[in-house]
Order: sequence, then structure tokens, then C-alpha cells
Amino acid sequence: MPDDAPGPARRMAEHLTLIVRAATSGDAGFEWVSGLPCRRRPGRTACPGHLAVFRADVPPTIDWRCTSCGDEGVIRGWERSPYDLRTRSAEQLPGDSLRVVVAPAVATTLRGLLLVDRASERLVFRARHTDDGIELGGDDEDLDALIEAVAAEAGQETDRRRRKRLDDAFAALEDAVEHAERP
Repeated sequence: MPDDAPGPARRMAEHLTLIVRAATSGDAGFEWVSGLPCRRRPGRTACPGHLAVFRADVPPTIDWRCTSCGDEGVIRGWERSPYDLRTRSAEQLPGDSLRVVVAPAVATTLRGLLLVDRASERLVFRARHTDDGIELGGDDEDLDALIEAVAAEAGQETDRRRRKRLDDAFAALEDAVEHAERP
């Protein structure tokens, strides 16, 4: 976006990039409820819904809708953008041998990570909304890499508030992995 883009346009673009990242982080062909919260504020209160996403590769489209308020849309032209997290031929999707549940605030912090590899980014954006919180699925190696990325970013953060959020996310992830049920 240009530097002089109006705030509402910038926020909409950020919203759509999050949807593209979520929809391209897993397999195509089925709808699932992501960990992305709805951005609408009907009646000036935050919508309690989460975004359900569906990606079709032929033709390449991403359909999304809120599970609560019904806000919806279709995104086209996302292929090969910096937000396209589909695996390349030599890459593999993270495994799902371990599932951990984190609070929505932790998931929001994880989506804002800057020092993260594509595999960890896929793990974060494949997160699903559940009644217990936001569920991340991966194997021990995937989750360890994500925890290391959070620690690295927290160690370099100069903003006190953001560092606190990163430290809290680190602690929550470590606790969730420690108490996760293994197959």
C-alpha cells in the first residue's frame, strides 16, 4: 500500500492478507474455521465470530465468512503474493501429531511475528478456532521452532508492551506444549 493510503484502506488490506495467509496455510478443497476473529463491530461491540475459509485452486479463489455476523467475501489474485503460504514442491506441511490450545490474545501475538520462517508461519495461520481457544497443530519440532522464534523476537524487541506480549506468548506456548497430550 502507498504510504499515503487512508487508514480504512490500510486496515482492509491487512485484514485480507491475514485471510490469504490463513487460507493458503493448509490444504485446499474444504472449509474450516480459522483462528482469525471477525473484524466487524455490529452495534459498536466486537463480533464474537471467527472466519471460516475455503480455498479453491481451480479457479484460484478464497471464500471467507464470519461464523456469527455473516460478513463474507471472495478474494482473487492472491497467487504468488508474499502472503501465499502454499507449500512449494520440496516443502511439507507441518504434521499434526501434537495439538495445543492457546488463548486468542496469544494467537494474535503469534500472527504478528516478524522473525519467523515459512513453516512456523504456516503453523500459526493453520490455527483453528475451538470452544476451548485457538488450536495449533504440529509436531514437537514444529512447535519448538515456533517457540524459538517467539523467544528470538522477544529478545530483540525494544517496545516494552510488545515484549511483554511476546514473553506471555512464549510462556503460554511452553506451558501448552508441556501439558499437551501426545499420541
